[in-house]
Formats: sequence, C-alpha cells, structure tokens
Amino acid sequence: MGLPGHRRTSSHKRRRASHFALKKMTLAPCPKCKAPVRPHVACLECGTYAGRQVIELKNPLEKKTAKKTAPKAAKKTTKKAVAKAVKKTAKKAAKSAKGGKK
Repeated sequence: MGLPGHRRTSSHKRRRASHFALKKMTLAPCPKCKAPVRPHVACLECGTYAGRQVIELKNPLEKKTAKKTAPKAAKKTTKKAVAKAVKKTAKKAAKSAKGGKK
C-alpha cells in the first residue's frame, strides 16, 4: 500500500481547494414582471422567456378575477344559518349601542 511522500501543507491545501468556493448567483430583472430571474432561464413568476410565454402558470391574480366574474351559485339558506345571522347582527347592534370598540 502506497504512502504519501510529503506532508500537504496548509497553504497547498488552501490553493488546491480555492475553486471550491460558491460563486454569487447572477440575477437580472424579468423584462415583463421585473422579478429577479437567472439569465437564460424562464421567469417563474410570469412564465415568459425571450419575450414569449413558455410556461402556462396559474396566477393568483387571475384566480381572483375569475372568481369575481363567475356567477355565484345560489346558496340554500337553512333555519340554522338564518338564526346564526340574526344573532350576529344582534351582537353588532348591541356593541354599537354600548359605544363600540375602545
């Protein structure tokens, strides 16, 4: 079994390991949404790359607008739900009569 011929000094060890350091990540703003994006990678916020849409994303803002524009289904009102609503309004009326929040 072979043995090391010479002791590896601390300076040699550091010189050998000098390229192991992590490099700072380069980020550039996305031209469409201005979110930080790595170069040559599609934007994860808006899904564009080189000025065109390449990833179909479900945007939270799109969900909100879709909910607002979609017709609401008629809710069935039960006796319990009506009683609960009446109690809530009665509590609010009592609070406002007392003077509201302190």
